[in-house]
Amino acid sequence: MTASAATAPGPVPVSWEALEILRSDAGNLTNEVNGHLEETLTWYRHLSTDERASLRLIAQRGIGGLISWLENPSSRSMPLVNELLGSAPTDLMRTISLQRALQLIRSIVEAVEQRLPGLMPAQDQQLMLEAVLRYSREVAFTIADVYARAAESRGAWDSRLEALLVDAVLRGEPAEQIASRAAAVGWRSHEGVVVVVGEAPEQADAVFMSELRRQCIRFAADAVVGVQGDRLLLLLGRTNDLAEGLERILPRFGSGQVVYSSFAGSISQAHKSAQAAFTGFTASRAWTSAPRPVAAEDLLPERVLCGDETAKTVLRTTIFDLLASSGNGLLETVTAYLDAGHSLEATARELFVHTNTVRYRLRRVTDITGWDPVVPRDAYVLQTALAVGRL
Repeated sequence: MTASAATAPGPVPVSWEALEILRSDAGNLTNEVNGHLEETLTWYRHLSTDERASLRLIAQRGIGGLISWLENPSSRSMPLVNELLGSAPTDLMRTISLQRALQLIRSIVEAVEQRLPGLMPAQDQQLMLEAVLRYSREVAFTIADVYARAAESRGAWDSRLEALLVDAVLRGEPAEQIASRAAAVGWRSHEGVVVVVGEAPEQADAVFMSELRRQCIRFAADAVVGVQGDRLLLLLGRTNDLAEGLERILPRFGSGQVVYSSFAGSISQAHKSAQAAFTGFTASRAWTSAPRPVAAEDLLPERVLCGDETAKTVLRTTIFDLLASSGNGLLETVTAYLDAGHSLEATARELFVHTNTVRYRLRRVTDITGWDPVVPRDAYVLQTALAVGRL
């Protein structure tokens, strides 16, 4: 990893005698720093031997870099972080977080501050402390920049992996490939997937995606964010209080409808659920009074009009086939009721039964299918199911 040189004021001019003392005591100073790290940083003591060796290398090279910086008072440029720490920045990021890296630098500076004043000539003590503080500040800024660049690169790579996972689920790729892509983005949920589709905002950049992902993690164990054209897609795993969670993230979507679909299985089998949400987003324009957000399962008639074969299958198997196999004239009754303009009396005359019999049968239709013929929206779903079933 390459970092640009950090420009800083020239080194503090210390005497030649002070530099000789610092150079000759560098080994002891490094040992003092290592002991201080062991004593003050609890997490440091729990690292492996190789990891501690990598961090001790940082202290050793850091002290060497300070000496080189002070030896060249005409230079106004800090050493490159790679020249200063060698491969340590890469090892550092693999071993500890940025917060701990800065704690490490702070502890090194504390150890140096404790030892140096007793070694330096009186006229150089304050100058040397000032030099150490200025040098450590620039090193801290440089390492923070290295971490930031790595985070940006990692974030861009993660976004590409997430986009590939979203595309794989929508396309219905083989379960093994989807599972592999899910593992690559750190997906942990073994069951329970929610797919959310809505209009993407005008500026769906990396910062927006990251913030939305953090919001989703508050009510879902896993969250993958992707943008396809003008659509913003979310894959959520193991959600808690989905309704409240969706309400919180609604402002993140564009002005159009937001459609979601739930699937009890694993993400590798969530293709049909994703297609339901994707098609439902297109079909939602046909239901002008639909709530926002709306479940794809509540858009079955509109999805049928869009050619969604899954919606046709659901309507046929969960409504038409159930009513046809239930007997007791339920299919005939609901058909007559819908054809009669939702009139109980006209339905009773058509079937030559009492109106109470019609009421009873309609209640049975509701119990069996979950859709109430008396409610206009439910009646539309039932009517569509009857047409699909007969076709």
